[in-house]
Amino acid sequence: MTYFMYLFCLIVWGLNFIAVKIQGTPIALEVSLTYRLAMTAVLFILFALFVKRTNKPTASDMPFIVVFGVCNFALSYLCLYYATMLSSAAIVTLIFSLKVILTPIALRLFLKETLHARVWIGGCFGIIGVGVLIVPSLSSIHGLTDLKGVLIALVGTLLTSVGDASSARNAKQRINPVHANAIGFSVASLLMGTIVWFQGTPLTLPTTVTYLSALLYLTVIASFLAWLFYLKLVELVGGAKSGYMVALFPVIGGIASVMIGESTPSLYLLFGCLSSCLGAAIALGIGVSRQRRNAIPDTADKIG
Repeated sequence: MTYFMYLFCLIVWGLNFIAVKIQGTPIALEVSLTYRLAMTAVLFILFALFVKRTNKPTASDMPFIVVFGVCNFALSYLCLYYATMLSSAAIVTLIFSLKVILTPIALRLFLKETLHARVWIGGCFGIIGVGVLIVPSLSSIHGLTDLKGVLIALVGTLLTSVGDASSARNAKQRINPVHANAIGFSVASLLMGTIVWFQGTPLTLPTTVTYLSALLYLTVIASFLAWLFYLKLVELVGGAKSGYMVALFPVIGGIASVMIGESTPSLYLLFGCLSSCLGAAIALGIGVSRQRRNAIPDTADKIG
């Protein structure tokens, strides 16, 4: 069962941006994201009713949970949605894997945690991986669009890292993660709903199989079930080992991008994915003894 849950989370989250690409833009991305966040919030609220009501957040915890929800779910998701449309899901997946480097930096800045040299080394490999993919495309007609997508994806990943730091603080306070997610997704959905309202965008729901299946995948499977499985994995094997799957996201995303015809198989794609995987592995400390490794905080609620 442990292997099943691990593979489930690895594949589901590795295909996250592929699903966003398949969902497309039959309606505004803000509206699609609002639907996803609101539905996920309802699922977590209902689930919270069945878990033990221990370590519920207090009033002093609310600002950090709000930051967590806004940065991890609302603004970062919106940036990554737009980046996926402007660029390729493979490139966005590669950039998102840089969170294993950016999150420790955020933890150092906000929580004064130790920043190991391996993070900088892994970061160099990650940047090389992204550069190998994006630089050759700059000479094409779509080069500037790809570059804009890369920059927006980087902003989204930076926001995720800030949310990770806030979540790490919440974990130190032993706040029930189910309650934190229920509140975080609720705040995020309210914020996105407000943005949609200010834009004057009509709330319509496409009824195509492609759109609805992608929406259900992103909501029920990627944002709810995968997170619950990951939470169980953290309990069974620990947060550090569970977090190793992030290192394989670029490979999953790259293969899937080729399979749906979005990317063309090339040495650039192969080297970029492998370099990003290696960078993430180094930053996570894979292969380093437990005594020498400071495990990255359990950030299950920030990946999907």
